[in-house]
Amino acid sequence: MKNLAIFDLDNTLINTDSDHSWPQYLMKKGVVDIAYTQAQNDKFYRDYQQGCLNIDEFLKFHLAPLSRFSQAELAQMHREFTAEFIEPHISDMAKQLVASHREAGDELLVISSTNEFIITPICHLFGIHHIIGTQLETDAQGNYTGNYIGTPSLKEGKITRLNEWLAARGETLASYGKTYFYSDSKNDLPLLCLVDEPVAVNPDEVLQAEALAKGWAILHFR
Repeated sequence: MKNLAIFDLDNTLINTDSDHSWPQYLMKKGVVDIAYTQAQNDKFYRDYQQGCLNIDEFLKFHLAPLSRFSQAELAQMHREFTAEFIEPHISDMAKQLVASHREAGDELLVISSTNEFIITPICHLFGIHHIIGTQLETDAQGNYTGNYIGTPSLKEGKITRLNEWLAARGETLASYGKTYFYSDSKNDLPLLCLVDEPVAVNPDEVLQAEALAKGWAILHFR
């Protein structure tokens, strides 16, 4: 029976936060108001770290700039973003972890609260093609509207989205021999507590304490 290896993305497979980095890229490119964007970006990142992020307010801020550009423009911008803000923060250890699960024949899945536009090309760098991120609404021309659809994949939302993904495949977690989940954040404790093999990667203080108390594996990718 095949195993399922689930990975968080930000500060887990990559040693940075792509959600926080994207506005930094937009500021550097000069396409957003720097003072406003910097203040909001830092506020929402602190809220996330403290476990009190208002996901609706954050997504309204974060997705608005996407509606100003075509898909072709965004694809080019993402390539620039990835080269400067993401690729330097991918460790060999993270690559080796993914490779070890692939070589074992495990199904590979990323679940991230970051939106699907940002995470999909990054996941492809790891050769991962099963990807769950916050879903984005598009208009008749296929361009982003600045709104999201469905359940954001944050906290318990990751379980909701995972179950939807499994159901679409005619599966449940019981369809797999063993389930793994790798994450850095206390925000992911609901899903970490659900799988057979929870692993804390670069954990925050709360997750570190929980992992030590429960005897979970702890990894540090740098």
